[in-house]
Amino acid sequence: MALNEARADAGHSASHQDRRNGYLSDGNASFLTASDPFAAANPPLEALRVSQAALALNEARQHAVFASVEVAMVLTDPAGIITNWSLGAEHVMGWTAAEMHGQHISTIFTAVDRSHNRADAIMQQALLDGRTTVECWHLRRDGQQFWASSHLSALHDKSGAHLGYLNVLRDQTHADLAGRAVQESQQRYRLAANATNDAVWDWDLTNNQVLWNDALQQAYGHAPDTVESSGSWWIDHIHPDDRARIDTSIHAVIDGNGITWSDEYRFRRADGSYADVLDRGQVIRDAEGRAERMIGAMLDLTRMRAAEAALRQSEERFRTILETIDAAFAIVQVKFDADDQPVDYRFLDANPAFERQTGVDLRGKWVTEYAPELERFWFDTYGHVAKTGEAANFENYAQAFERWFDVRAVRVGDPASRQIAILFNDVTQRREAEERLRVSEALARENVDRVQLALAAGAIIGTWNWDLPTDRFTVDEGFAFAFGLDPALGRDGLSLEQVVETVHPEDRAGLMGAIAEVISRGGAYAHQYRVRRADGNYYWIEANGRVDCTEDGTPLSFPGVLIDVEDRRSIEAERDRATAALRALNETLEQRVAERTAELIQAEEKLRQSQKMEAVGQLTGGLAHDFNNLLAGISGALELINMRIAQHRLDDIDKYMAAAQGAAKRAAALTHRLLAFSRRQTLDPRPIDVNMLVEGMTELIQRTVGPSIRVQTIKEREPWPASVDASQLENAILNLCINSRDAMPDGGQITIETSNRCLDRSAAHAYDLPEGQYLCLCVTDTGTGMAPNIIAKAFDPFFTTKPIGQGTGLGLSMIYGFAKQSGGQVRINSEVGKGTAMSIYLPRYHGSAAIGAVDPDRSTATLAEASGTILIVDDEPSVRLLLMDALGDLGFSLIEAADSLSGLKVLQSDVNIDLLITDVGLPGGMNGRQMADAGREVRPNLKTLFITGYAENAVLGNSSLGPGMQVLTKPFSIDTLTGRVLELLST
Repeated sequence: MALNEARADAGHSASHQDRRNGYLSDGNASFLTASDPFAAANPPLEALRVSQAALALNEARQHAVFASVEVAMVLTDPAGIITNWSLGAEHVMGWTAAEMHGQHISTIFTAVDRSHNRADAIMQQALLDGRTTVECWHLRRDGQQFWASSHLSALHDKSGAHLGYLNVLRDQTHADLAGRAVQESQQRYRLAANATNDAVWDWDLTNNQVLWNDALQQAYGHAPDTVESSGSWWIDHIHPDDRARIDTSIHAVIDGNGITWSDEYRFRRADGSYADVLDRGQVIRDAEGRAERMIGAMLDLTRMRAAEAALRQSEERFRTILETIDAAFAIVQVKFDADDQPVDYRFLDANPAFERQTGVDLRGKWVTEYAPELERFWFDTYGHVAKTGEAANFENYAQAFERWFDVRAVRVGDPASRQIAILFNDVTQRREAEERLRVSEALARENVDRVQLALAAGAIIGTWNWDLPTDRFTVDEGFAFAFGLDPALGRDGLSLEQVVETVHPEDRAGLMGAIAEVISRGGAYAHQYRVRRADGNYYWIEANGRVDCTEDGTPLSFPGVLIDVEDRRSIEAERDRATAALRALNETLEQRVAERTAELIQAEEKLRQSQKMEAVGQLTGGLAHDFNNLLAGISGALELINMRIAQHRLDDIDKYMAAAQGAAKRAAALTHRLLAFSRRQTLDPRPIDVNMLVEGMTELIQRTVGPSIRVQTIKEREPWPASVDASQLENAILNLCINSRDAMPDGGQITIETSNRCLDRSAAHAYDLPEGQYLCLCVTDTGTGMAPNIIAKAFDPFFTTKPIGQGTGLGLSMIYGFAKQSGGQVRINSEVGKGTAMSIYLPRYHGSAAIGAVDPDRSTATLAEASGTILIVDDEPSVRLLLMDALGDLGFSLIEAADSLSGLKVLQSDVNIDLLITDVGLPGGMNGRQMADAGREVRPNLKTLFITGYAENAVLGNSSLGPGMQVLTKPFSIDTLTGRVLELLST
């Protein structure tokens, strides 16, 4: 506190004394007057007149800088109190000079910077170094923030006394925003480009690896082979006295929410000496805000500080002001001819920035001496300013300098002198960046066809475009990855030889033949082959594209997309192996089943007490037994129907049809139980309220278990929703209640309870579940209970304690498979003589429940609703026949297709389609889901009904389908089909 007060008192005293000496004055008209170093106490009259003329010229120049340029200039005393506020400051920030006189310079800083006393820190740095430059956010009078480049210089009189500070700000917001479009696509190299010859570093924070550019050797002597790529090497080369401070400051930015970092320290050169450096860095964060990379540049301050010290000793106060600003400044005298037309102009004075930005020193020269062919625009513009006094602001290209300039020109001094002051900046890089952006946008528009093709095909992993006349491929990163190529080569262009280099040798000849064939005829192209990726393994892909030709048939271009078919090929190969195995199995099935049945009858009691049977033996025996019974009923009923029709005895047909349909439904139910056990059934999960579902089933359960058993429900007051297939959950609850009934032959009680459960790590491990929140549905009975050895086998397929013929042994295994497929678990708690509790755990759904039970099939919908056009896609002719006849009888207009490519062509045509019904497993390169998704690219509101067996479940997934999509599992009844169709068309 005492130190700040002493600094304030010293600043006030110096400010007061300087005003008396003529160095500081009030108002915006003239904030600096230069003392004549050659003036004596009593100068002769002539010398006095010369001094006064020089003083007037200096004041005119100063006025041109302070009052006419569109940069903000602010003069403060040593304590940071504003004493002068330029017109440019009023224009940039909005406050008037009267409002800001006497205010502290921190007023124009943001609240965050004020809380960190950043203004005082910048002034202290400028006092130590003579000048400092920062870029940060500042405030306008209306509270808006703007990005500004601030150049702060400490001002001293000839005796070295500190007079105060000059702050020159330039609004860089527009330039910053204009460059972001380019920066976003070249983020890694943005700071390196701005750092010129500084030592640029790229720090990968994930693995603590640092990359340096060549300037590290040029500026500090460290050869690349001596530099370790770790962050530790960098820290070890920081002076020991600075190391902890730098480590703390840089990690404060990385570990916090900051983006930019800047600090100074001493860095050890290769020869052991230390360089004073200014290090600046910018943190790159991911979408969650975690720091991934930091890029920065290290500036050697040693020579710069020496040069600035010499400059402060040799330059006068006015020259200090001019050289503080980063913009080029010059005083120009315009020459007019006899007709008062501007024909030339001479540079009376110019600051060093002028030479830096133009690349030439024109002090005292006429511009036509350097650029005889200079555009007429410059003469007319400067001449108009000199004659009329109207300021000019513009951007224009100077051919002689081969650069773009942002120029501000104002008249100065006596109008008769025809002099103007010009302030300008080289904006060539920004204009070039804008041009690159326009070129990039044009390139993007040229790729529209490629993108549209990719979207239509579905399952796209990469795209290419082959210019056939030049044999150059341009590919995206996905294509390069699929072929194990460097993405940079794909941007530069590849030849066909380079592209096919990673194709499997066995597939290369076929690929070349297919390419030659499509080039010779033009049009569509599709081919599957294997390529080697970077990991050295081969993967199956499918290439789809087309060859475009000129009017005379000359091949011109060959764009296309890649589809990953590795999984599909694996599934097809597995299917072929399974088909061959099943064919071999069926050939001897009857004989093996008869032999196995005899063995099972003899060893039934022994097998029930043994370990789990081998899975294949269990499935084969159980399936053969049940399906032979069902097939006997179906085939026998069909034969009798044939016989009765031939005998014209039609009265008995209904009972045989009912018998066949009943057997078919039992076969479908057995299949669903098997799929549930294997967790391969097709589920239709939806958010449900389990309390509502149980309430709706209570009456059915009571009728099923009979009057000797009382059914009680205990409901959680606010149960968590669960996303589950409601019909399958109903079947599971009903099966559990039936098992409980069978365990209570003399009557008893069944309790159905719902509750919310939070499983910690230990509880979740015990239940074989992930830690989290679950809805628990428990069915408890007062029956005979189960022994531990029975509990251990309860979920085994075809295991049952009931006599032969009274149970398949699939009930509990179906419930177990359904729960696991739904992301949950089933657990048994039972004791002999005391009853059994079966608990189903389902993951909590974070949302609101939409339904409480499965909606009934809309089989009673009126046929008057049946209108519209339906596209049916299925590779099985019998299924298509069934769908066409059933829906055709309802009055729908029908279109059929046998594969995905034919179906997609119809979807991409102009034909009106109200509903798509498709199988999931289809030939033609795409499955039904991919075809539907591709169709929705051109028909966003396309309603879709998937009909599927178990094998395609991996394609559909267990999550909810998109809006307007439903799934129907094979086999299905005609009533169920028509109900689903009418339901979809009515929504």
